[in-house]
Amino acid sequence: MCLGVPGRITEIYEKSGMMMGKVDFGGVTRETCLDFVPEAQIGDYTVIHVGFAISLLSEEEAQKTLEMLREIDAIGEELGLYDEPQVGHGEQAA
Repeated sequence: MCLGVPGRITEIYEKSGMMMGKVDFGGVTRETCLDFVPEAQIGDYTVIHVGFAISLLSEEEAQKTLEMLREIDAIGEELGLYDEPQVGHGEQAA
């Protein structure tokens, strides 16, 4: 399954002939390739997948998506999906 995560563009620049930028994900900033969204501007929200901006979206759409991701995370925690199995070296979880 692939997951694109929304973030806010805080900086745009060229690097090695490619349109690049800094994107803020709620306090965590990552360098991102913006070549697929050449119309992007500082302050825009974009969906990032494996380091590439793949589309732009409104702030409202970004906030709705982030809220859904938080809800999915909370459900996963409730179900224990993030609990690590207690497995010794060389053993496999049942």
